[in-house]
Amino acid sequence: MYAPAIVAEAVVNGLLTGSVYALIALGLTLVYGVLHIINFAHGALLTCAMFAVWVAHTALGLDPYLAIPLLTPLFFGLGYVLQRFVIGPASRGNDSNILLVTLGLAIAIENALLAIFRSDTRTLSTDYGFQTVELGPLLIAKPRLIGFAAALATTLILWLALARTDTGKAIRAVAKEKLGARLVGIDVEHVYAVTFGLGCACLAVAACLLMPSFYVNPRVGNAFVLVAFTIVVLGGMDSIPGALLGALFIGAVESLSGLYFGDSLGQLGIFVIFIVVLLVRPTGLFGAKA
Repeated sequence: MYAPAIVAEAVVNGLLTGSVYALIALGLTLVYGVLHIINFAHGALLTCAMFAVWVAHTALGLDPYLAIPLLTPLFFGLGYVLQRFVIGPASRGNDSNILLVTLGLAIAIENALLAIFRSDTRTLSTDYGFQTVELGPLLIAKPRLIGFAAALATTLILWLALARTDTGKAIRAVAKEKLGARLVGIDVEHVYAVTFGLGCACLAVAACLLMPSFYVNPRVGNAFVLVAFTIVVLGGMDSIPGALLGALFIGAVESLSGLYFGDSLGQLGIFVIFIVVLLVRPTGLFGAKA
C-alpha cells in the first residue's frame, strides 16, 4: 500500500494531465456535435501540431507556451481550409464519405510527417521542464500546473464564444437543426468549416501544453486520441462540460492505474472504464438520450 500523500499526489497530477486531454477531446466533441461525424484525422492533426511546436522552438527559439498565440490561429485556418475545400467537397454530403476522407487525411498526414521527420522521437529542452512546485505536502510538475491553468482558460473561452457570440449561436443552431438553420440564412458550410477550425485550434493549444513534458514522433497523436475517444464517450458525445469532467476523471484514473500497475499498464483503467460506460450508459454521463 502507498502512503496517502503519494496517492494524493498521483490524483492531482492525473487531474492536471486530464485538463490537457480535455482540449484534445473538445475538438472531437465539437466536430461530432455539429457535423455528426467522427474525425479520424484528429490524431494526425495533433501530431502535426506537436511537430509545429517543435519546429517553432528549434528553428525560431520560441517557447512552447509563447507559441500558442502563433499556432492557434494557424491551425484554425488549416482546419477551416481542410473542411471547406477538402473534406466537404470530397464527401458530397455523405457521412460515410466524410469518415473515409478523414481516414485518408490521417494516412496522408502521418506519411508526410514520416517523410519529413523520419521515425525519430524528438523532445524539447526547457529550463522549467523538470521543475516542481510545492503545494503543501505535494510536489507538482510545473509544466502540468501551467497546462492545467491554460487548458481551463481555453475551455472557458471556447464555452463563452459558443454561448455569447453570433458565430457560437450559429454553431449551436446548426448542431440542433441543420435544415432550420439554413432556412433562416445561416451558411451551414461556413459553420462546418469554423467548427472544424476550432477543433484544430484546440489541438494547437494542447500541443503547446504537451511539448514541454512530452515527446513527439509521427504516430504519437494516435495514443492521445484513443484516450480522447474514451473521454468523449464518457462525457457524452456532444457535451463540452462532459468532455472536461470526463477528461479530469480519466486523467486521475490513468495516474492511479500507473501507480498501482506500473507505467506499461497505466491506461488499463481507462479502457475498463470505457467498456463499463458503453455497457451501463452508452450515451455517456452527460449525453442526451436520442
